[in-house]
Amino acid sequence: MDRRGYLGALAGASSIALAGCTTLADVGERLSGGEEYEVGMSRNAFDPAEYEASVGDRVVWKNTSGADHTITALEGSLPEGADYFATGGFDGEDAAREAWRDSRGGRLEPRGTYGHTFEVPGTYDYICIPHVGAGMVGTVVVVE
Repeated sequence: MDRRGYLGALAGASSIALAGCTTLADVGERLSGGEEYEVGMSRNAFDPAEYEASVGDRVVWKNTSGADHTITALEGSLPEGADYFATGGFDGEDAAREAWRDSRGGRLEPRGTYGHTFEVPGTYDYICIPHVGAGMVGTVVVVE
């Protein structure tokens, strides 16, 4: 085998061997850009769908898919005294839904991140507005 053929075969074998290592990072893993995140996003799901945090923790979502997404809290699920959260910085669920409907407002583009600090214990349900019909819902459970 000539040198060029050998190097080509070696590169191909290396790519196959490393294929599992080059997939999307696991929850909390440091990415090449140095960003850490707790919740990733596939085409139609948050990963993990349920995440547990402690009071005062900042949870970071990363759009690990090729589609635009939103993170939109369901107002009816927020614990009493909790701050509303949504990509785009909206004050409420209706405003977030209207902005998405009108101009795709609040979208989190591929590889984008969004973070929110949870100060009140309880269960927080949230959705991705454009993909909620496909079941893209998530929950953050905040404990003392």
